[in-house]
Amino acid sequence: MFTVTDFPEMKNPFDLIGKEKLLLTAGSAENHNTMTASWGTMGILWNKKVVSVVIRPQRHTYGFFEKEPYFTVSVLKPGYDDAYRICGTKSGRDCDKIALAGLTPYVQDQAITFEEARLAILCKKVYIQDLDPAGFLDPEIERHYPIRDYHRLYCGEILSVLEQK
Repeated sequence: MFTVTDFPEMKNPFDLIGKEKLLLTAGSAENHNTMTASWGTMGILWNKKVVSVVIRPQRHTYGFFEKEPYFTVSVLKPGYDDAYRICGTKSGRDCDKIALAGLTPYVQDQAITFEEARLAILCKKVYIQDLDPAGFLDPEIERHYPIRDYHRLYCGEILSVLEQK
């Protein structure tokens, strides 16, 4: 099903992160949650290949990211727009949104992705920090926080990349 690959689509991370929708997932095989995201970064930090993602504290997925040391960033195969919509608008507190989205959890090396993913980046958390509005040098950034619910940044070392065609 999945094969471990050497960053096939990551020749241009701006295409991967900026043009695709992503699923951020954390938890155990028995208890996990996912959410749709479209913000993040990828690069080298502390001599490690890393992915950084942000999650607002009111999101159900936030608790899973707080508790678990591993997370995945997944890109679904074409045709899963409804799954992204459901995972971005429904809360795992209120329903089984993963089942509702038609996704099948897949466990790989202590991390959860989905059989419907075409690409999954498996990460181990190496750093977290709450975004501080005092650090916003561009005043336009504040417009993303009308209720002052600033994201928490999670930086994860990329352990492996899974791909399936």
